[in-house]
Amino acid sequence: MAKEKKLSSEDRILWGKVARSTRPLPGRMEDLKGFEEPVAEPEKPVPVVIKEGKSLAEAFGADATTQKKAPPKLHQPLEKPVKRKLAKGHLTLEARIDLHGMIQSEAHGFLLHFLLRAHDRGLRHVLVITGKGTSLGSDGALKRAVPMWFSLPEFRTLISSYEPAARNHGGDGALYVRLARVRGETA
Repeated sequence: MAKEKKLSSEDRILWGKVARSTRPLPGRMEDLKGFEEPVAEPEKPVPVVIKEGKSLAEAFGADATTQKKAPPKLHQPLEKPVKRKLAKGHLTLEARIDLHGMIQSEAHGFLLHFLLRAHDRGLRHVLVITGKGTSLGSDGALKRAVPMWFSLPEFRTLISSYEPAARNHGGDGALYVRLARVRGETA
């Protein structure tokens, strides 16, 4: 008899979503409802001793300047003339990467490595092909994930802006990415 494996909280939620997308056997719908709620994992409380007259931030070594963090840099969309030139081929795409068929963890590493190399080489405009997704009713994991990755710290410094590509370059399944200028580079 197979040993029953305990699912993590994230796995339970994911399994509940997958199971909801199918038609359950009669009388089994109640079993699925338990998977939709995350399992609370007990956390051990950590005692904290704060001296009188100190704020919580001061007790942990933070000063007033580090308490207020700047909001993350939001990428601006490409200017319309630049996007039009890219679509028509008047402005060349200096490199491209195709992430079709990759899982998210694999694609994340490949994309980061690709953008780091392109940025170091001083490239300005690249094409990132994510694909449109193959499952019914879904946009595709990479199509949704890649724009979210661009707001992560490791990508934020590399990218100046991005936009969905024109139809001839993959349409909704690809992105035009403008890389940030290399420091010290002039226009």
